[in-house]
Amino acid sequence: MFNSSNPVFGRNIFENTARDFTSSNTMTVKGTMGKALLMLALVVLGASYTWKMFFGLETTNAAMGWMIGGAIGGLVTGLIISFVPKTASWLSPIYSILQGLFLGAISAVFEAQFHGIVINAVGLTLAVAFLLFFIYRTGIIKVTDKLRVGIIAATGAIALFYLITWIVSLFGGNTSFMMDSSALSIGISVVIVIVAALNLLLDFDFIQKGEQAGAPKYMEWYGAFGLMVTLIWLYLEILKLLAKLSRRD
Repeated sequence: MFNSSNPVFGRNIFENTARDFTSSNTMTVKGTMGKALLMLALVVLGASYTWKMFFGLETTNAAMGWMIGGAIGGLVTGLIISFVPKTASWLSPIYSILQGLFLGAISAVFEAQFHGIVINAVGLTLAVAFLLFFIYRTGIIKVTDKLRVGIIAATGAIALFYLITWIVSLFGGNTSFMMDSSALSIGISVVIVIVAALNLLLDFDFIQKGEQAGAPKYMEWYGAFGLMVTLIWLYLEILKLLAKLSRRD
């Protein structure tokens, strides 16, 4: 019932926290969304630091160092939260800032090449997120077992695709199609953006099911963390897609 293609939301996550369900202080959708907004604000805070650093220095080495540190730190904290959900309440803010440092620098790299691309990517990401939330809450699209399985399968296929292309590149294979402006490359990006967006439906459903199951309060942070993972993925994919389209102009 609670399965999601988001690796943060594992199949047994509510079962593993069942002993905490007796608490009267339980998870709510409102509380989770509030924490997600706080995490988003921290991402923006971290991003603004490396963004200003990138455009304010004669050399970008310092910003690149923060970008790498943020990426590695975000990966480590994200893995810890995924395996130990109770740490989400204090590690999620740290994760947000670290990811912000990474996103600010990588966004600045794209902005330097394509002026105005970042604000468009941010706007589209937020628009897609609000649209999917509206669609889910109004029941326009219901998260059925078939839909869930389809999204999970598509997400797994994308992960496998990225892994294969990475391995091919390590052995000197040509993977330029991943970032060029060909019709194939743009088509791949469009499909990935759609799948990433659909993952938001599963994330919203997971959070609502957590409220219905009476999950412990700290799971609000865990739910917000999982939602942020999807939003960051969606933003990066939209950013890449817009870059490919800009190269065709």
